[in-house]
Amino acid sequence: MLKVIPVEEAVWLALAHDITEIVPGKHKGPAFRRGHVIRPEDVGKLLDLGKAHIYVMRLEEGEIHEEDAARRLARAAAGPNISLTEPVEGRVNLVAEISGLLKVDADLLYRFNELGDLILATLAANRYVKKGDVVAGTRTIPVFVKEDLVKRAEAICKERPIVTILPIPVRRIHLIVTGSEVYTGRIKDGFEPVVRHKVGEMGLEVEAVKFAPDDPDRIASLIQESHQAGAEIILVSGGMSVDPDDRTPEGIRRSGARVESHGFPILPGSMFLMAYLKETPILGLSGCVLHDSVTAFDLLLPRLLAGEKIPRPEIVALGYGGLQRKHEH
Repeated sequence: MLKVIPVEEAVWLALAHDITEIVPGKHKGPAFRRGHVIRPEDVGKLLDLGKAHIYVMRLEEGEIHEEDAARRLARAAAGPNISLTEPVEGRVNLVAEISGLLKVDADLLYRFNELGDLILATLAANRYVKKGDVVAGTRTIPVFVKEDLVKRAEAICKERPIVTILPIPVRRIHLIVTGSEVYTGRIKDGFEPVVRHKVGEMGLEVEAVKFAPDDPDRIASLIQESHQAGAEIILVSGGMSVDPDDRTPEGIRRSGARVESHGFPILPGSMFLMAYLKETPILGLSGCVLHDSVTAFDLLLPRLLAGEKIPRPEIVALGYGGLQRKHEH
């Protein structure tokens, strides 16, 4: 139960929750923490913060304070490779303990938030996150809630965690750059440095780079060579459009790979191709990788590196949120 007391009468009483101070453009954080005993010199600042009254709380049976609730909610929602912060202003953050692929169970998240009086907010799933990133936050809406509500949220999470980070192990990545203009040396290849940079941002390296002319049989041969050499992910760049000289998709097919989709509902990246040679993923990269900061490559690469398969139904579903903006992470 909460009791409202004029701030002038609250000297030597303890605050029931954090009092937030906001300095526009500079700072937002607790000016006074829960449990702080109000001193005479605090009254003026509390009035400056718009707190003419404060809450004094007495928990009744079956009730739980927001900070204790947030701790329990965070523990319940967090899966492997996630640590928790201490509550600040009633909120507990879920923090990545490793760099890896963020997974969020959207159905469980909806059921969790549908309970009311408590929330869990997450980053979008299937993105690469770095160690130390805040990936989710949880809190209650009122200062105290019924413990039964927290138990219902915990029961939802017993099925499986809502937020998880999958590690990205070392992968053997091969890149095959196609295009007669590059193969003959007429122009300098631009794909290799971009691919190496994006792979390197996730702590990995490209093991081998090969070059092929616009010859489907040669492209197929290099794919098979990489597969036999133990490549775990094969990237094939260039020659993905509908131009008559762009023969890369045909080369991928001639390698014996099973094509899941040539064409993605992602912009930029609509001409990408996803295929599998036995169990080895082959990702065909279109020219947008050279000039757009965020493409289908950035969405797909973390999932492939984490060992996920991306079948056609999931590719079709990528249209929701598939329009990418520059410099989006």
